[in-house]
Amino acid sequence: MEMEGMKIETMKIGDNAGIPAVVWGEASDRVIIAVHGNLSNKADAPIRHLAVHALPRGYQVLSFDLPEHGDRKEEPTPCKIQYCVEDLKVIMAYARSRWKKISLFANSMGAFFSLLTYPKEPIEKALFLSPVVDMMRVIENMMARFGVTQERLKKEQTIVSPDGQKMYWDYYCYVKEHSVGEWKVPTYLLYGSQDSMCESDTIYKFAERYSCDLEIVEGAEHFFHTEEQMQALDRWLCRCL
Repeated sequence: MEMEGMKIETMKIGDNAGIPAVVWGEASDRVIIAVHGNLSNKADAPIRHLAVHALPRGYQVLSFDLPEHGDRKEEPTPCKIQYCVEDLKVIMAYARSRWKKISLFANSMGAFFSLLTYPKEPIEKALFLSPVVDMMRVIENMMARFGVTQERLKKEQTIVSPDGQKMYWDYYCYVKEHSVGEWKVPTYLLYGSQDSMCESDTIYKFAERYSCDLEIVEGAEHFFHTEEQMQALDRWLCRCL
């Protein structure tokens, strides 16, 4: 994957300390906002692949770190959905001030954050990699896996699972109160047939409801990382862009 010579502008967006962000590519009037997934960051592999394919097609890419990720690992703000939604609003406001045309790329939980935050934004197209489209189901699956009841989560407020994942009562309540509703953006989905984070029936229902272009990579799991999977990502990006 060719990265040499690519122009990269680093910045902080928003008030206070600001959100660490990167703008990839030469000046353009078109940008793709890139929202990373869990345990990822603004310059992780899927976003680098996106930049490689988007820049020659006249786009810039705007990526940023969510709370507790990348350059924000030491910040006190936790990676709770309510804070992530506010960050996405700040990023969109900046994008609208700088570019005329905006598209979206989001990975995993970043897709869910985007679906909640951007339903009324003038986005040209959306590309979702291994998207989480039903966060309530993900949370409830995790709770069931570790034997955590609603009552216990409410009482303890925060529970850390044996694998280090955090379950928050206020996060659970936010998701319960904010489901995905309107979404009119032309949307492309790339999904692994063995994705256990977001089950296939959920993806199929979402794709049908919102008339999405769904491509399935046989044998791939939620986390795309093998050479074959990244080649599938490259082909998909070329087709969708």
